Amino acid sequence: MEDDRITGFSISGHSGYAEAGADIVCAAISAVTAMVEATVNEVCGAKAKVRVKETDARITLTLPTVCDEEESVQAVLAGMMLYLCNLRDEYPENLEVLEV
Repeated sequence: MEDDRITGFSISGHSGYAEAGADIVCAAISAVTAMVEATVNEVCGAKAKVRVKETDARITLTLPTVCDEEESVQAVLAGMMLYLCNLRDEYPENLEVLEV
C-alpha cells in the first residue's frame, strides 16, 4: 500500500482447515483471488502483473503505477480486503491478513 492506494496483494500458503479438496477456507480464498484478478485485468483493463508460484502456493498481483480505471480497481481491491478480513474473523486459526 502506498499512501491510501492499494498496490496489489500476495497470497501464500495453505489454510490447514481441512484436507485438499475439502478445505472451505482455501476454496473461499482461491475464489475471491480469481474473481479479483479477472475483474482488475479483464474487466477494468488494469494490466496488473500476476505471478503464480505453484511450489510456494503463492499468487501475487501488482498494479502498474497508473491505471485507467483506478477508482474501480481500488474498489475491487478494497472489497477483497474486507472479504478476507471477515473470513479471518470467522477462521482466525486458518487465515492471517497483513496490510503492508
